Amino acid sequence: MTIQKNHVVALHYTLNAIEENGDHTFIERTEDETPLTFLYGVGMMLPRFETEIQGMAAGDKKSFTLSAAEGYGEKREDATTQLPAEMFEESGMPPVGAILPLQDQDGNQLTAVVMDVNPEAVTVDLNHPMAGKTLNFDVEIVVTRPATQEELSHGHAHGVDGTAGH
Repeated sequence: MTIQKNHVVALHYTLNAIEENGDHTFIERTEDETPLTFLYGVGMMLPRFETEIQGMAAGDKKSFTLSAAEGYGEKREDATTQLPAEMFEESGMPPVGAILPLQDQDGNQLTAVVMDVNPEAVTVDLNHPMAGKTLNFDVEIVVTRPATQEELSHGHAHGVDGTAGH
């Protein structure tokens, strides 16, 4: 069975960033017992990632590269802001390099990387941590199956076999 819209896909991947000099820097990979499992065709994954795996079947392997624009966008130098120190009174000031989960005024979730900390404010970079990076994926499809009605109504996969995460 090949991957198509409203299928649950479980796959293993290895992700590397390709540096300007052509070197590959390891980012992450799935573990054997925990493949990445998602509902295909509903906007959960990068659009180009989905295009690359469309039509694949269990056991198929593929390598592909996404430019920064096809991945998480180009890094924007103006995508920084200062968060008032009062925001951190209860939790304590975060260290430089920490990744903070934030929510914008519209309720959208985003992450920010701490660039600088001083007594008045914490300066953060609002770019996605993978922004500006060329990404290389090595994927192997483990399972593809039609989503259940429950998965479709919930808008996400309930595990490889459809029974988890109700």
